[in-house]
Amino acid sequence: MMRKTFDTARAALTPTTRAALSPRNRVRAIAVTACVAASATAVPLAITNADATPTKPATTTTQTTQAAKAQGTGTGTASADKTTTTKTVQVKTAQAKQAQVKQAAQVKKAAQVKKAAASRGEHGNPVNGWVKPVDDYTLSASYAQAGARWAHKHSGQDFAVPTGTPVHAAHAGTVVEAGWGGAYGNNIVIKHDTGRYTQYAHLSAFKAQVGQKVNVGQQIALSGNTGNSSGPHLHFEVRNTPIYGSAIEPVHYLQTKGINL
Repeated sequence: MMRKTFDTARAALTPTTRAALSPRNRVRAIAVTACVAASATAVPLAITNADATPTKPATTTTQTTQAAKAQGTGTGTASADKTTTTKTVQVKTAQAKQAQVKQAAQVKKAAQVKKAAASRGEHGNPVNGWVKPVDDYTLSASYAQAGARWAHKHSGQDFAVPTGTPVHAAHAGTVVEAGWGGAYGNNIVIKHDTGRYTQYAHLSAFKAQVGQKVNVGQQIALSGNTGNSSGPHLHFEVRNTPIYGSAIEPVHYLQTKGINL
């Protein structure tokens, strides 16, 4: 290739130019002309190669852009997943709190119902005009129970309570006895409009007197440990007459009136 270019350059010298130049300068002129021709031929190739070179960076840039987009998509997906998880946790937490509130309300309501049931028949909450003779108690000796403490079978229902516990009229009526009753100690007997009588024995103090009309639930005495008693309690009877020996089963009688002991 270079040889051909040199021959072409030598042929390009005009006779006049050749004649004007010394042999050495003539050779130089031919060499210079050949180099210029060779350079002119090489430049387009260089330019072409230079133009082709950026192709790879362009491809790399495209790949980088695609990778960035892919990374961005992954980041966005992760962020969306995190947001969804957070919302799920918040929803579950709110549901748990609602369940706790609901359960607490149910427990409270159940306690209120239980308390209301327990208070039925207390002196401030009569049932069908009847109440329990004492509010807080423990049932002890029952009706017709036998034992060395009694000459005969037990004639009433005992309520174990501390001395000084308020005693209430189980039903409205008139006091027909209020005083010492022998083995009963201090006792009160009330006559009711049903024809029955109720007796309250072993009292420590009187809050009503003979001839006094009392209302249902009204305090008539304080419990005690007087008479034939082995400990503080209230002895309660329901009778057909005001005197000993006419008692009937008091727990069952109160149940017929809606009072459950």
